[in-house]
Amino acid sequence: MQESAASSSYSRRRLLPWIAALAVVMIIGIGYLSMTKKETIPDVTFIDLQGKQITSQDLRGKVTILNFWATSCVTCVKEMPDMVATYNRYHKDGLELIAVAMAYDPPNYVLNFVETRQLPFTVSLDAKGELAKAFGDIRLTPTTLVIDKQGQVIKRYVGEPDFDGLHRLLEKALAV
Repeated sequence: MQESAASSSYSRRRLLPWIAALAVVMIIGIGYLSMTKKETIPDVTFIDLQGKQITSQDLRGKVTILNFWATSCVTCVKEMPDMVATYNRYHKDGLELIAVAMAYDPPNYVLNFVETRQLPFTVSLDAKGELAKAFGDIRLTPTTLVIDKQGQVIKRYVGEPDFDGLHRLLEKALAV
């Protein structure tokens, strides 16, 4: 009995590296498939705080950041100065940025935030949650999407983006 238990343990130890290697290959394969699958943005209309409408079609030909955020989200508030700096750095090259306030965010909080921080980009209220739903039922904030000139999502960040990596991605997308 001891001999078969030891043999069984030995067999499992020999299989573990192969199982781990298979898991890595599967993860890499899934990651590759998700990178190669293009996600086209849906036909939606953003309404900014002044009532101006911006459609998905209006964004064609522009590299766009969509940032789903909330005034109650600590990470959103923390990243906002970096979003402003990113917008200021790349707007002259054609970057658009739309900050979409989540449905649960009181409009007066959003307006106060925008005014006190003098946000230079478009801020849209998602009063009914339709925008978040259209972009994959976004519930976690911040969620940031980078959209290329053809309307394809080229990167989706959940949580604060790595801004150095984001800047490299923007430079590449804006150059095309």
